[in-house]
Amino acid sequence: MASDFGTFIIQMLWIFLIIMYFILFFMILMDLFSDHSMGGFAKAIWIIALIFFTYIAVLVYIIARGKGMAERRNAQYKAAQEAQNAYIKQVAGTGGAADQIAQAKALLDAGTISQAEFDQIKTKALA
Repeated sequence: MASDFGTFIIQMLWIFLIIMYFILFFMILMDLFSDHSMGGFAKAIWIIALIFFTYIAVLVYIIARGKGMAERRNAQYKAAQEAQNAYIKQVAGTGGAADQIAQAKALLDAGTISQAEFDQIKTKALA
């Protein structure tokens, strides 16, 4: 019974290590193809090393290029976040037609602008 449990634990450990290796392998491949500072020949050598010297190549890549890998990944996240924020602002309609007309109406009620100016702002907003 104890040896069955020990065998189970060892098998789970191997499965975990294999899954971890594949995750690292594909992260390295994505990093290689997203790195524009590295030439095609260097990328090809890394890919060949990853195929033939799998575990050693993964470890060497993480040690040698891990910091740059993290920086490129952070830059991608920041760019995606900025694009998402710009899209949200665009869709939310900050400064949309209804907001512009409401602000112009408040200015008209306060006496800051005339009726002609209000009509002009309203026409621009609806156009």
